[in-house]
Amino acid sequence: MAILNVNPTRMVLLNLKRRVKSAKRGHKLLKDKQDGLMKIFMEVIKEAKDLRSEIEDSLSKIFKNLMITSSLMDTEMLYTALMKTNTKIDLTVKTSNVMSVWIPHFSFEHTGDIKCFGFAQTSADLDLALEALQNIIPRLLKLAEIEKIAEALAMELETTRRRVNALEYKLIPDLQETLKYITMKLGENERSAITNTMIVKAKIEAKSN
Repeated sequence: MAILNVNPTRMVLLNLKRRVKSAKRGHKLLKDKQDGLMKIFMEVIKEAKDLRSEIEDSLSKIFKNLMITSSLMDTEMLYTALMKTNTKIDLTVKTSNVMSVWIPHFSFEHTGDIKCFGFAQTSADLDLALEALQNIIPRLLKLAEIEKIAEALAMELETTRRRVNALEYKLIPDLQETLKYITMKLGENERSAITNTMIVKAKIEAKSN
């Protein structure tokens, strides 16, 4: 705690009292915001964790099918089959403001087919793997959206936490310490004025006698 560099006057005292009241109100609002953001953040993290686990399981199966395919098919033929695709994804990103955090929302339009090759010379495992890969794309985009939301929330949480701490451990204590100092100084000045008045009065009475 530190005493602010101000003049110990009643006007300054009144201004400081207003600042303390305002700082405490701001601290409460920021603390409520921090708690709200933390609740949303934990929900988003859980959703991301569950979805990531689900996607990793699916990708593991897809890669297993691709490994089986690569062992059954000629390498050059496999590469040729994978290069022949007309699939296309158009991604659109919109944002909305939630508690001063810009939240992204992904939407996409998928056209074409990932399988653009003759089935006679390819393995059924390749068909299954590519179909599964195409079907998992929406979940991958959803995971990317959720993780981006988590990142935005984490940044806002850190900013809010710093502001809460600055008010709680620095500004408010300094203001309160300064209030005590000014109150003490004003009390000393008041007592000194009363003492001086009494001395002057005593001198006047002594002279009149």
